[in-house]
Amino acid sequence: MVDRGASALSLPDDWPAHPDPILALNRMGSFDWDLDSGLMQMDAQAHEVFDVRPEEYDGRPETLSLRVPATERIRLDTLVSHALKDGSENYGAYFRIRCRDGSLRWTHTQGYIRRDGTGRPRRIIGIVRDATQELGESVARREQAAQDEARRQQTNVVQITTAALAHARTVQDVIDVLKDSHGLTHLGATSLVMGLVEAGRIRLVAEGPEGSFVPGTMVTRIDEQYPMSEVVRTLAPRFIDSPEDFADSYPLLWPHITDLKITSAAYLPLIAQARPIGAMGLLYNDRRGFSSEERNVLVALGSSIAQSLQRAMFYEQEKDLAQGLQQAMLPRSIPNVPGADIAVRYRSASLGRDIGGDWYDVIPLPGGRVGAVIGDVQGHDTHAAAVMGQLRIVLRAYAAEGHTPATVMARASVFLHELDTDRFATCLYAEADLSTGVVQLVRAGHIDPVIRQKDGTCRRQSVTGGLPLGLSALFGRLEYPVDTVELDPGQTLVLCTDGLVEQPGVDLDEGMHTLMELIRSGPDDVRDLADRLIDVAEERGGDDDVALLALRRRGPGPQQSGGRLQQHVGPGDPEALTEARHMIRAAVRAWGGGERADDVELVADELITNALMHTEGAAIVTLRVLSGPDRRVRVEVEDSSSALPRRREAGESGVSGRGLLLVDRLADVWGVEARGGGKCVWCEFLVPEQD
Repeated sequence: MVDRGASALSLPDDWPAHPDPILALNRMGSFDWDLDSGLMQMDAQAHEVFDVRPEEYDGRPETLSLRVPATERIRLDTLVSHALKDGSENYGAYFRIRCRDGSLRWTHTQGYIRRDGTGRPRRIIGIVRDATQELGESVARREQAAQDEARRQQTNVVQITTAALAHARTVQDVIDVLKDSHGLTHLGATSLVMGLVEAGRIRLVAEGPEGSFVPGTMVTRIDEQYPMSEVVRTLAPRFIDSPEDFADSYPLLWPHITDLKITSAAYLPLIAQARPIGAMGLLYNDRRGFSSEERNVLVALGSSIAQSLQRAMFYEQEKDLAQGLQQAMLPRSIPNVPGADIAVRYRSASLGRDIGGDWYDVIPLPGGRVGAVIGDVQGHDTHAAAVMGQLRIVLRAYAAEGHTPATVMARASVFLHELDTDRFATCLYAEADLSTGVVQLVRAGHIDPVIRQKDGTCRRQSVTGGLPLGLSALFGRLEYPVDTVELDPGQTLVLCTDGLVEQPGVDLDEGMHTLMELIRSGPDDVRDLADRLIDVAEERGGDDDVALLALRRRGPGPQQSGGRLQQHVGPGDPEALTEARHMIRAAVRAWGGGERADDVELVADELITNALMHTEGAAIVTLRVLSGPDRRVRVEVEDSSSALPRRREAGESGVSGRGLLLVDRLADVWGVEARGGGKCVWCEFLVPEQD
């Protein structure tokens, strides 16, 4: 028991040869403890209280500690240490000593701390007296109650720390819990060190107070003479009761940490599933030794920490695996697309090991076109990532085959529906012709894109949408409408997943407004803009992934094609056919190819007519100029039939069969390409560069 009400004490000038008669009358002994030298003088009555002969006492307090049981000694040392540190003027305590005959008796001490002008303690003078009769059984009962309370407090420390560790996800979280008020302060430790076992070695992950790192100990072998190595080898805790014990047991380590003023330490093996996963050390500078109760508490705490640490290690391993899987599913690099600046970004959700199905893709297409894809598979798990990877590949393949944007989306929906999965996906596919700026947009349940003007103003581009991929096939609604917009040079098309828009308590419209404001105030460069948006997503946190794609159309340059025109010619539409002929003749003349305008018009007319006669659908006519060493005009006629054209011999009176013969003779080169479920017949004509 502790008494803080001790009063000041003065000793006679001829002390200890002539003790204070009043103290002697009350059978009180006195002492004078010089803190600088560490020596403590006692008078004859004090020797009698401690039941020690004068010739047996060498002036060192450690000699008297042999008379004091370990638990009492630790409690008394802790009391005095705290009084010296917190600026107290005095202290008082009851404790037991063991007499020569082995019996225990109660003793009371009062000490008065004398400090110098700086507040530094220099001496303690005080009294000791036999308090057995005074206290009797009541004090024993109170002492036992105090010990019970201490045990309850220690148990409470384990419960508090264990509860805090339940929320730790990473190894650093575990370390932070132990270092905050729930850990070191309640345990009374000054600092903590921790190491993890990796490939037969111990890697330091928490090094104690700042500046305490010992060179060469970041990674140590298990067979080295270090305390953490010892507890990992033996699977038993190691309690170091004094500086002398530390110095004798670990001569390699002790010289490097003497400045920390460590007086005792507890090193615990961290064991999970019967194997060591690491070790932890608690360092103290205001106590010596550990009671049996304290040792039991620390061992129990070590077990709880080991379980939390193993969960954290598994969590980090699964997180790394999940992120690696997701990154493997996304494109490793984005192709360089002439005529556009493109930036993509991806941010994992704060859920850690849970991963989503967000993806982006950039698909180079013939004729100066590019496909931009953004999508999100339902769910946050490895199955969502696997579905995402398959869906990204097939959508890229459908686009590369030459299908129209609506067909690409419909076929992707059928593919997802036929997979052995119950997942659906939202998606937005944009096919941009960078020479003309025409962008065809198809939306499957996804959020709308945003277009940023050259002056920074933004607008939400509303796109007529269809059902998400998988659901449209399930309900037989595979018709995806196509919206067309024009992207002028310097304008930027921004596609993203809902993780960048949706926030708790915020509706979609407000989220889109916030996104447009971020894009408006962002930098012009698409890479810097993408970094800005993804940084905002990082600051928000959130439990959803974010995928982002920004495409900025460049202005026309010397390497761009001279022009591009396209027209749809439907079956039974003679006016459209006439308009196509006029378009071709006028364009070729405008591009400086007037000498070949008749040839180009005649061949194009033949190809369009064949497409309309021999297929059930419309024909799409595309006319463009190809720049380069040999300037060419290219004509493409696309239809929905996969049947290849055949050259036939026409009789003397035949009116058909001469189409491909005409194409072969008038065009400089021609050929046929598969385009999804149909084909494209193309031909090229040399057109010299005009001044």
